[in-house]
Amino acid sequence: MCPSTPHLHFAMSETNLLSTRCAPENSTPKEVAFQVINEELMLDGKPRLNLASFVTTWMEPECDKLIMDSMNKNYVDMDEYPVTTELQNRCVNMIADLFNAPHKETDEDATGTGTVGSSEAIMLAGLAFKRYFEVELKEVKVREDYYVMDPAKAVEMVDENTICVAAILGSTYNGEFEDVKILNDLLLEKNKWDTPIHVDAASGGFIAPFLYPELEWDFRLPLVKSINVSGHKYGLVYAGVGWIIWRSKEDLPEDLIFHINYLGAEQPTFTLNFSKGSSQIIAQYYQFIRHGFEGYRNIMENCHNNAMVLKAGLEKTERFKILSKDIGVPVVAFSLKDTSHYDEYMVSEHLRRFGWIVPAYSMPEDAKHVALLRAVIREDFSRTLAERLVLDITHVLNELDKLPLPSVSPNGGDQVCNGGNCNGSMNTPVLKRKLSDSDPEEDCIPKLAKCA
Repeated sequence: MCPSTPHLHFAMSETNLLSTRCAPENSTPKEVAFQVINEELMLDGKPRLNLASFVTTWMEPECDKLIMDSMNKNYVDMDEYPVTTELQNRCVNMIADLFNAPHKETDEDATGTGTVGSSEAIMLAGLAFKRYFEVELKEVKVREDYYVMDPAKAVEMVDENTICVAAILGSTYNGEFEDVKILNDLLLEKNKWDTPIHVDAASGGFIAPFLYPELEWDFRLPLVKSINVSGHKYGLVYAGVGWIIWRSKEDLPEDLIFHINYLGAEQPTFTLNFSKGSSQIIAQYYQFIRHGFEGYRNIMENCHNNAMVLKAGLEKTERFKILSKDIGVPVVAFSLKDTSHYDEYMVSEHLRRFGWIVPAYSMPEDAKHVALLRAVIREDFSRTLAERLVLDITHVLNELDKLPLPSVSPNGGDQVCNGGNCNGSMNTPVLKRKLSDSDPEEDCIPKLAKCA
């Protein structure tokens, strides 16, 4: 506990309340606690201008009310909250239908469950293939200009010990879909071991069915045994809900299902997380019945169209190379054509002055020399905002053009600070200036680009 802290009034100093190391010894009036926290939170970025995140940042007031009214319900208490359990089961069936699961052929409910996100969902899928996590991970390396898994290379790595091949429908890096159909066909040619496929559709699972219904990536492919999707991304729900759907009951081993009875009745559960709120499940059901197929399709088309507006605006500057694809998650990934003066990290840093959070990062290992910026286009990102972002990016480029030009470093002009890290944090890189071959490199920090 912190040293004794007197009750404070609004006009008094709140310094003693802002300790981050220990809780105060005494209680604090609710008005003061609210004011202190509320004012500190004002320094956070604006969620709607956070283009780094795929996660939903806006919902309708009616859904907000449903969420608040159900915040105190623990989802795992199924006997006490049977309607909430029923709503989850309805969501599972709706998503399974969206992914073309064959459950209707047997007139049975779909097999799946809600999770706290796609991370838990992927772990559950992995456990269904093998009952424990001690497995060897084999990764297909990406390369420059090919930033997704190469199906042929993936199949080459398959052997008798492979428990599954995981494909991603919507790359985190540039939103691109991996080709699940080709992967499925190549595995069928080789598949003397019946190696199954899991599809990580965290971002693309609520995109492809509405924008690209003819694209075969789901349970229409015989080797796809499970699919995860994030409800809190393009499922249009606030953070805290994901889904895992299995092709059939046979693909979910019975020994992964726990049966408990100490909450009032016999209850099956097969999640890693036991207690969790009900509000996000209810919100997901609200979105499904509120929008329906038509509404979701309209929203996803609007996201795609706004992404194309942003892409066109960036191309018009003639300063960027577009790394994202037109078919995929509505993401615009782009890199500077010329980094001899400044790089993507500096552009990202300066955009924060306008309120924008546009992340800069490097590609994976075999293409880590490629740095890029990425804007995720969500439901609440309008055409007006897309046009405004292009204007602000152009303004930032004009400002950075006026900075003193650093000398070219020995490695061909790369501006290096541990891949964008300054003292261990992702910030604007320190530029290196080498005055002559005999001089050591010195840190050159332009006045508009200081490392934190």
